[in-house]
Order: sequence, then C-alpha cells, then structure tokens
Amino acid sequence: MKKSATILILVLILVTFGGAMYYLYQKNSEDPVVYQTEKPTRQNIVRKTVATGSILPLEEVLIKPNISGVIEEVYVEGGDYVKAGDLIAKLKVVPNLSALNDAQNAIQDAKITLNDRQRNYERQLTLFRKGVISQADLDRAQVDYDQAKQGYAAANKRYDIVKTGTTSGLSSAANTLIRATVSGMVLEVPVEVGNQVIEANTFNEGTTIAAIADTDKMIFEGKVDESEVGKIREDLPLEITVGAIEDQVFDAVLDYIAPKGNEENGAIQFEIKGTLKKSDSVFIRAGLSANASIILGRADSALALKEALVQFDPETKKPYVEVEVGSQQFERRDLELGISDGIFVEVKSGIGEDDAIKVWNALTPSGAGL
Repeated sequence: MKKSATILILVLILVTFGGAMYYLYQKNSEDPVVYQTEKPTRQNIVRKTVATGSILPLEEVLIKPNISGVIEEVYVEGGDYVKAGDLIAKLKVVPNLSALNDAQNAIQDAKITLNDRQRNYERQLTLFRKGVISQADLDRAQVDYDQAKQGYAAANKRYDIVKTGTTSGLSSAANTLIRATVSGMVLEVPVEVGNQVIEANTFNEGTTIAAIADTDKMIFEGKVDESEVGKIREDLPLEITVGAIEDQVFDAVLDYIAPKGNEENGAIQFEIKGTLKKSDSVFIRAGLSANASIILGRADSALALKEALVQFDPETKKPYVEVEVGSQQFERRDLELGISDGIFVEVKSGIGEDDAIKVWNALTPSGAGL
C-alpha cells in the first residue's frame, strides 16, 4: 500500500514538472510584443461648430398698396434694380358701392349749400348797393359763398378719388401708382395683371406687390442646438458655405444670438444671424440654403498629436503620452494640451517634434500566428 502511494506521488511530481517545462518553452517561443510609434506634426487646428440656415437680405421691404383694386400694369420683374420713387405697378380702382354712394350724396349736399350761399350773397350785395347793410355784412356773405364753392369742389374730388383713385391735380401722388419706397433689387413680384389686391390698413396687412432688398447687404440666418449655444458668443468669425456655389467660402461675423430658444422636433433651437462679407464677383441669391461653421478657436502651425495617442491618468485625469527612449522602451511624459478639432489636439508642452509616441495597440510582427 505504501509502495503504491509512493509511486502515485512520483507520477504527480513528474507530470507537474513536465507541465511547467512545457509552459516555459511556450513562453520563450512566443514573438515579443512590438509597439508602433508616431511623431507629432504641425497642423492648423480649428475648433468649430456647424449651424444650418439660409442666406437672406439684411433688409427686405414689401411694397403694398394703400388702396384696393385690380393690377392694371406691372412695370418691373424679379432681378430689376430700382430707385426709391420708381414706378412698380399701376392699379385700377374697383369702387366700393357704399363709399361711392356716400360721395354722391356729399356732392348733392354741397350743391344745395352752395346755391343757398350764392342766393344769400347776391341778396346781400343788392342791399349793400342800396346802402342798407354795411361792408362787414357783405364780407361775411362773401366768405360763406367762397367756402360753399370750396366745399362743392372738394366733394367732387372725393367722388373722383373713390371712383378712380385719383383726381385732377393729384395724379403724381395718386394711390393707384405704386412706387418703390427704397432702392435695391426687385426680389420677386408675386402679382400679375388682373390680380385683385387689398390695401394695407390697421386690420389687414395688405397684398404684397413687390419685394425689394439691397443684395449687397446679405446675412446668414440659421439655428443652433441648445447643446452648442453655450459655446458660442457674438463677434465670433463664421465660414459660410452655400450649397449652390461650389468651392466658395464666405466670411461672416456672428451678430445675433436669440435670447430664447424654440422647440423644433423635440429639440430646443436658438436663432443666430451673421453679417456676410460678400465678394463683388459672386452673386448670392436670396433664400439659398447654407451652412455656417462657427469658429470657436484656432491654432495655426501648432504642434499637434492625434487624440487617440493621448492617455489620461486614472487618478489625476491629467493627459500624458509614452515616449520612446530606447528600442521598445518608453517613458511617461505629462502634456499641456490646447484646442482640439476632434482628431488632432494642440500640444503646448511636454514633447517635441522629434519624439516618437507610443501607439496604444500592441501589434505582433507580420506573419505571427499564421
């Protein structure tokens, strides 16, 4: 019995020793771990956020009529340049029956008053010639007669205005002649000959006959998400790209950030505006969709490193890299970082251009394991 136990123990010792020798052999036969390295480079790093929107005129003026009627003539079309006072269109008035009737009644009333004042004046004149009344009485009768004539003429003019929109002596200021109130380009003329238009008044904004704007003063109007609005501020530079104009970038300046956001599709959006520095050689049409890159920071010709190479201390959270000091030998170097564009990060101190930085992922030599 004792002999069998001794043999069993010897067998276990031999198996254990053989397994240990095999493990050591396998470890010695494995290929060594090889780490690749990369060197820092000089980069222009731009940190930015993007807003979507469109190009619009800084000021767009809508030309509306002061009287209702039907378009009789249109003298301009989209793309024309006009000056303040230039004729845009001409209206034909469709009189309001109630107003026309009131104007006719006013003429009759004025005619009755005029006849009465005329008879009174003639009577006073006869009495004055006979020496019955004084000059003052005759003068009062003369004034009443003149006022009655003026009232009758005014009633006739009001009738003409109600019926045709103009009257003798006021043709240059007639409401039927629609003129440009500012100088600029006609962006659109949404009416045609024969269209009926409504006057602009307290209760109605009126029909737009033309839209005029100075196309040399354009702005970008867009929206940014609430997650980005805290990163931006007024006077930041913008780089505008217009989808319809390839290979062109327009500079702008952020002028306005809405103090209040609006919910759109479940997200809070804030309106922004930026004045465009437009090139005279390129014509940008109003309403074109555009994207604005808001430049949050820039570092030109900065010493840059791929963000993937940067490690962070698990306790202090400070950034560092491992620099090669010998063949596959590395030492830690703490870094001071600057701005990042999401791919490259600016390195302010800690390494030089000639330092070889360890790539985290360990690679085996080519052919290993095949």
